[in-house]
Amino acid sequence: MARTQTEQADEQTSPPESRGGSASGSVFYGIMKGLETQSFVPGQRLVEVDLAAQYGVSRNSVREALQRLAAEGVIELSRNKGAAIRSLTLKQTHEVLDVAERMTGLLARSAAQGIADGQSPEPITQALRELVLADQTNDGEAFARARRSLYRAFLVASDSQEMRRLFPSIQMPIVYAQHRPATLQKVRMRDYQTMSDAILAGNAAAADKAGMAHVQNVRAAIVRQHEARTA
Repeated sequence: MARTQTEQADEQTSPPESRGGSASGSVFYGIMKGLETQSFVPGQRLVEVDLAAQYGVSRNSVREALQRLAAEGVIELSRNKGAAIRSLTLKQTHEVLDVAERMTGLLARSAAQGIADGQSPEPITQALRELVLADQTNDGEAFARARRSLYRAFLVASDSQEMRRLFPSIQMPIVYAQHRPATLQKVRMRDYQTMSDAILAGNAAAADKAGMAHVQNVRAAIVRQHEARTA
């Protein structure tokens, strides 16, 4: 059976090792997913033998996954301390958000232009329905899945190979794993709706603005949290 555009985008935007069900891919993608579900947290040490047992793979496959995670900036490898999930300073968090702000605006603009040029809106509307349901039921794992589906749908609509290559490299999973303001999901839900509305309307300028505003709102929530903790 032929794959849909969304399934193809899912493959292209997933870590290379996770494609095709490879052993190292199961570890790579498992850790990335674990960051969203808090089964892995910034600063946590990753022990090869434990990961091999957890994912049912060889230690060589674990090492391959860890090397890829290190190359992607998700973990840090030390000869003395081994592997650990990367922990960002506040300055580093702002640096990630600086990149994410520009890229999210560009993605939203590109997706809106794609819709205006005739790309199907259905993947976006379906992902948005799933996101709303997950938010209403307060299902964090379902929300994470739906959020990934929404961004994949944006990438499909954008029809940009460069965007599919570059966007997944932004280290937002680390930011979200490390900074979890109580208001963050509500902020994200509201912003995803605004972004989707502009994209589905084919309004590139409004979509660009909404995409950048989303990251600005995430930044503001993180700053408020940090100020409350250090007050």
